Amino acid sequence: MRLVAFDFDGVFTDNKVYVFQDGSEAVCCSRADGLGLEKLKRLGIETIIISTEVNPVVGVRSKRLGIRCVQGCDDKKTALQSVAQELGLRWDQVAFVGNDINDLSCLLAVGLPMVVRDAHPDVVQTALYQSQTAGGQGAVREICDLFADVLKENAASRTRQAMKT
Repeated sequence: MRLVAFDFDGVFTDNKVYVFQDGSEAVCCSRADGLGLEKLKRLGIETIIISTEVNPVVGVRSKRLGIRCVQGCDDKKTALQSVAQELGLRWDQVAFVGNDINDLSCLLAVGLPMVVRDAHPDVVQTALYQSQTAGGQGAVREICDLFADVLKENAASRTRQAMKT
């Protein structure tokens, strides 16, 4: 995998929104996710948030995390395909993490479809991996750690093979 794309609401958040009297909104995210995203960055894996919603909180959070963000996206698959092409990647080199039916087109297109623990049943069946952690509770961190562990194990395996020859 060379690119991991994430939905925002329900993946980075617990899928709840707090609406204040002035109309502004707030969401709850896990601080641990940022440390996981740093791991991916160090491993050379690109990341992006692709969100249907247009909400300042998405942009602010993505900026703080240092992750590219596309908001107000009615066609997530086309947006993801554009980013993959820009990076010279094939679908089989892309993972997508989602939680609901507006993520379905991406989940069906990518090489590694992933969903969070509390994803809607309509998308769970499309996933090759479902996190043990719910959205907004560290699911992004769990997925980042999984990539780091797999890549670390693959590197160790290659080293062991090289030593045998």
